[in-house]
Amino acid sequence: MKRHLITSALPYANGYIHLGHVAGAYLPADLYVRFLRLCGERVLYICGSDEHGVAITIKAEQEGITPKENIDRYHTANLDAFIRLGMSYDMYGRTSDSSHHHIAQEWFTDFYNKGILVEKEEDQFYDEEANMFLPDRYVEGICPNCGSDKARGDQCDNCGAYYNQLDLKSPRSLVSGKPPVVRKTKHWYYPLGRFQEQLEQYINSHDSDWKDNVLQQSRSWLKQGLGDRAITRDLTWGVPVPLEEAKGKVLYVWFDAVLGYISATKSWAEQHGKPDAWKDWWLTENNTNEKTEYVAFIGKDNIVFHTLMFPSMLMAKGGYVVPENVPANEFLNLEGQKFSKSRNWSIDLRDAVNDFPNHVDSLRYALAMNFPETRDSDFTWKDFQTRNNSELAGKFGNFINRSIQFLHKSFEGKVPTLPERFAKLPEAWKLLTDDFARNPNLTPEEATAKLAANHVRYFSEHDVLLVAAVYYGAQTVAKNYRAFRFRDAITETMNIAQAANKYFNDTAPWKSSKQDPDECAKTLYICVQTVDALATLFAPITPDTSRRIQEMLGTTVNTGTALQGERGTNVWDAVCMPHIPQGTAITVPEILFTKIEDDMIDAQTQKLGGGTVPTAIQEEAPVSDIITIDDFMKVKLRTAKVLEAERVPKSEKLLKLKVETEGGERQIFAGIAKYYAPEDMIGKMVVIVWNLAPRKMMGSESQGMVLAVNAPDGTLSLITPDKPDMPSGGEVR
Repeated sequence: MKRHLITSALPYANGYIHLGHVAGAYLPADLYVRFLRLCGERVLYICGSDEHGVAITIKAEQEGITPKENIDRYHTANLDAFIRLGMSYDMYGRTSDSSHHHIAQEWFTDFYNKGILVEKEEDQFYDEEANMFLPDRYVEGICPNCGSDKARGDQCDNCGAYYNQLDLKSPRSLVSGKPPVVRKTKHWYYPLGRFQEQLEQYINSHDSDWKDNVLQQSRSWLKQGLGDRAITRDLTWGVPVPLEEAKGKVLYVWFDAVLGYISATKSWAEQHGKPDAWKDWWLTENNTNEKTEYVAFIGKDNIVFHTLMFPSMLMAKGGYVVPENVPANEFLNLEGQKFSKSRNWSIDLRDAVNDFPNHVDSLRYALAMNFPETRDSDFTWKDFQTRNNSELAGKFGNFINRSIQFLHKSFEGKVPTLPERFAKLPEAWKLLTDDFARNPNLTPEEATAKLAANHVRYFSEHDVLLVAAVYYGAQTVAKNYRAFRFRDAITETMNIAQAANKYFNDTAPWKSSKQDPDECAKTLYICVQTVDALATLFAPITPDTSRRIQEMLGTTVNTGTALQGERGTNVWDAVCMPHIPQGTAITVPEILFTKIEDDMIDAQTQKLGGGTVPTAIQEEAPVSDIITIDDFMKVKLRTAKVLEAERVPKSEKLLKLKVETEGGERQIFAGIAKYYAPEDMIGKMVVIVWNLAPRKMMGSESQGMVLAVNAPDGTLSLITPDKPDMPSGGEVR
């Protein structure tokens, strides 16, 4: 047995959280912990505000307020925005709390008494007028590397160079504006290099399960060799150094912030009347009967703090668990540009949830489908609109609405009582899934072809295919969650909703209600159970929507919310089984996802950059990329109706299509197999390049090209007419 300790990087309480932050370290963790809770596993999810450091004092001084007033504003605003987004923290702490100060000082004292820390006297800039030593961010001057006159004390934002503040040319104090002098000061250093060998072994032990970006950045630091890092600094705002000789000094924020995970866990334990319960989650001696698996969610700018520095501190303290995984994400961009508060090219989370209060789950879904899991990705308002309107409303919401509406139209709003010929369907359902369990490596289509004949007494092939889609799909989703492949998990979840829609179409209950009422009752019984399953499967992604569905069904609400470290019911493993009793009254359905109109999106894009497009976007295309109208007219685009579709052996990407278009039927190979099943293509109207020269593919001839949109995350969407009655062979221009 194991328990899961999950942390998200403590957001800095010096500004409002933006969507890039959300996609980096917070929403991925919430999807993960909700999934684990739905699996009945013990989870403790810890986060909080990082509230010390020079940036906070500088901003407070600029605004004429105290650092405490500054952090109170942003802590409150960010926590409120997180709650409205549906984040399910067990504890959200603060590093300004006295309890955190006590723990940070305790760790410093322990390291000091063990002789781990290194004491050094060094030169530092001093402002004689302000009577204070100047931390790096309180000094500005000319970069010794590139000559920029806006360089900070330790780093140049223009060229990215790092240096000792004394190397800065023409330095000036940001406090008084005067040139500083150089004075001696004493500081204590943490000897990170002493743990080089241990850390190398630690990183190498995760060679097969950590992300490449995490391993590469960690190994880059190790290859350069780890040195001493200052653990104290001259500043008044922070955790005071607990030494008589260190008055006027505080602990460096890099050291005290990561300890916020432990102090928040201790605060959680005390708030719940179990002051020693924190030890179960952090101390290895408490791992006898139940092992803690600690996963730290962060953005890529925090990698080495959680793979090298914090683990070394835990090793130095002794008896603490270290992270089992650090699934760092890359950066999320916005409309093709980096997030930038200074350029007004940013979307604060608080504004997003305020502007779209009825689409918070849609925001979660759109962000999750664009997680920068392996490389930088891009969020656009148009993509948000499309994912809400076409995917959440058009697939997930559509199936729920059709099923429950039909239930009210034909079955008085109640789950059908199964007729005598299908009375044992629930028991037969268990036998069907047992068959699936004995064949774990099949696709739903393969399982249906192989096993449907064994269950024809109660199930049609359409029934078997849907139950198989839920059974195998739920397992695939689970594997992806546990491997931190969230986009794949969500894509597979939406595929199950698509399979449900296909089932409704294929079984056509509007016909069977007249021709075979018994069959219709069975179909709607299966639909209701699938609605229940989808509520659970979508709960990590769209928890509020899942809650509304579960309330509509009259079943127990379970969306993976915080359980304060306790073990809940495992509803995931039984998600494909029927749970809603016959005769249950179902509430009249509500619209789960209302349409997002163009004017709502236009209003958001106008906010960016003050309504102006950044220079990088305004640049004209190179002359070599520009074509004339005559060039374009050479390409003949035509609509084509798909008559047949099949997978191509030995190819994961290709479907072989037979289409009807101008001039008759033709064969086309399309690289869409990862996103469209063959059966979904039958009858679909697509757009093809009609006059493309034939070419050999997979030993046969392809006579054209199917057009599709390639999204930034690599997914494909076919270009199709929006009117269903358009003829094949129609000219596209």
